[in-house]
Amino acid sequence: MKFYSTNNANASFRDKNKSFSFEQAVMMGLAEDGGLFMPESLPEIEKDFFTRLEKISFREIAFRIAEIFIGQEISLSNLADIINDAINFPAPLHKLNNEISILELFHGPTLAFKDFGARFMAKTMGYFVSKEGEELNILVATSGDTGSAVAYGFYGTPGINVFILYPKGKVSLIQEKQLTTLDKNITALEIDGTFDDCQRLVKTAFVDKEICSRMRLSSANSINIARLLPQSFYYFESYKQIENKKNKIIYSVPSGNLGNLTAGLIAKKMGLPINKFIGAANSNSVFTDFINSGSFTPRPSVQTLSNAMDVGNPSNLIRIRNLYSDLLGDIQNDIYSVSFDDVTTKEAIKELYDKFGYIIDPHGAVGYLALKDYLEKFNSDKYQSVVLETAHPAKFKDVVDEVLSVSVEIPERLAACLSKKKRTVELSSDFEEFKNYLLNKS
Repeated sequence: MKFYSTNNANASFRDKNKSFSFEQAVMMGLAEDGGLFMPESLPEIEKDFFTRLEKISFREIAFRIAEIFIGQEISLSNLADIINDAINFPAPLHKLNNEISILELFHGPTLAFKDFGARFMAKTMGYFVSKEGEELNILVATSGDTGSAVAYGFYGTPGINVFILYPKGKVSLIQEKQLTTLDKNITALEIDGTFDDCQRLVKTAFVDKEICSRMRLSSANSINIARLLPQSFYYFESYKQIENKKNKIIYSVPSGNLGNLTAGLIAKKMGLPINKFIGAANSNSVFTDFINSGSFTPRPSVQTLSNAMDVGNPSNLIRIRNLYSDLLGDIQNDIYSVSFDDVTTKEAIKELYDKFGYIIDPHGAVGYLALKDYLEKFNSDKYQSVVLETAHPAKFKDVVDEVLSVSVEIPERLAACLSKKKRTVELSSDFEEFKNYLLNKS
């Protein structure tokens, strides 16, 4: 399959000479014109695949989806090895009642959904780097969980250096410990600014000619197609686990940079029978405003309890608009969006615990709130509803403990990093300072 840049998106006037292989799209991360890579087509999967789905393992599902996008660029045996190494933990559906389930995406090494994409991308890039023999530098902006997932995914990978940019004082203690306590090929850059500043620095570096002439760059954010596509795997896996597929199916997705939502929409375009997506937002409501008005106005992000969603200029919105040829009505047919503040987020954490005995993190709580809002407004239809729980509640222990007056147990692999020494390089949000730092490392 070939890929194109979203800055070369118009199918009628697209420059066909500017098509890219999967390897090129992955290793470049961002197109030279600053656009994001998208597949030139999204083939609909044969219906027989869905009838057999309940008998297919998660790894087999992942292999089938990955093969569609990769084709022959990676041999089937090597692709199977990548999948087996990357997708080695489950994505179970936890049933709250007959209508609502929680998709637990926190069973990976860093207890966050980012593990799926980060591990697949690390194994894929490691394969390409070993084949090419040229050193690669990964730049990644994080508002929390991306950084740790990428750090652990790439840790010790030969030929790849990783620079993780995170906003100073705006990630949880446990998140910070996870992404700042590794050595070898991992460097944490503590940026005096917001996540949007971190993302801006990464994007600007990719189009800076001097940096690109001296360093081979790629990205590990969801702007990288190899991070995005694996997130579609667990939509298929979770659909497999839904018991009653006769009712309409709705997924509520905590939404920040919109990678998770975009992956779900890609799965739908490939034939997965999801009737509606909810883009659940916190106080950073730019996407909600876009869905409701059609007007997209980026603005500085504000800090919330659900920090992975603290994004004021979501990168993947351009991909969503491409999926629907920028037809707002079609986007609104498939996506509903609503936003909630920290007060109601805490109320949702308590409600889920009191009502179901389920402990949820702030991101999942926003997803639950958005689902409730939708079902109250459109209760004439019967739904099977899935809320994506994107991180283990222990990663937000202070908040959850305070709300529930309990002590959330910290998994051993998370507790182990708390005693480790923090290793960071402190930088301002000024691009020239960041540029000079990178060039001195080249």
